[in-house]
Amino acid sequence: MFGRRPDGRAIRGIEPVQKIMPYIMKERSDSMTMYEETFPCEAMDAYIKEKAAEGIKMNYMHILIAATVRLIAMRPQLNRFIMNGKIYARPKIWMSIAVHPTLEDGSIDTTIKLCFEGTETITEIAQKLNEAIRKETVARQGENGTDKLARLLTFVPSWLIRFLVNLLMWMDKHNIMPKAVVELSPFHTSFFITNLKSLGISHVFHHIYNFGTTSLFLAMGKEKMIPVSKDGEVVQEKHMSFGLVSDERICDGLYYALSLRQLRKIMKNPAILEEPLEKRVEDVK
Repeated sequence: MFGRRPDGRAIRGIEPVQKIMPYIMKERSDSMTMYEETFPCEAMDAYIKEKAAEGIKMNYMHILIAATVRLIAMRPQLNRFIMNGKIYARPKIWMSIAVHPTLEDGSIDTTIKLCFEGTETITEIAQKLNEAIRKETVARQGENGTDKLARLLTFVPSWLIRFLVNLLMWMDKHNIMPKAVVELSPFHTSFFITNLKSLGISHVFHHIYNFGTTSLFLAMGKEKMIPVSKDGEVVQEKHMSFGLVSDERICDGLYYALSLRQLRKIMKNPAILEEPLEKRVEDVK
């Protein structure tokens, strides 16, 4: 309303029905769709073992994050968000993830937010993620910007916190949220991810926040053995559980379905992520 956003540009070249949907489903909580999947682990395990022999530490989380970044780079409608009834396209790909220094009760989590161009290889993404996690856990000294902002709010009365949060949401709605706040906020992101495999439990369907711009929330869970048909026989195969909650207003069902088929294809052959993407596909104007 009052200016351009630092995290996206308004899209005009969209179908009339899609343009109307944000006015019918006004909040992300109105428009959440849930998708459940399992990814076979055989190819991922082989890839992780191959990288370990080269001295490169890799795990399922690295593969899923790199696959999602690549998917968004190729399928730009997944990188949209809704604000004040308008559909916006992000200029880059942002990821948020909460991490804990330990997996013990009482461990205080912090949130990491990283930015990607979308052309990176899986090795580049893994290195960037590992360094960010290291800085926020074993090498951490003091609070990061997000934690400082959250702690600052706790020093004021609850009514003032409510007022400040509502003020920030109003500013965000009218495109006058300070750029520094948008950059710090983990809720202004292309996708949020939670690694429940590390906690030894299956995936969940995590809500997408009304505050901020998150359109995709991914949850990866513990592996499990499931029956599958191979060469006419039913065998037990190890699969990683996966849950996705998305904002259905950013693209239509067909686009989502084709995108999820592409994600499954990448997860079944993570080695393709070693080749950089020549150029990120741009959204419509």
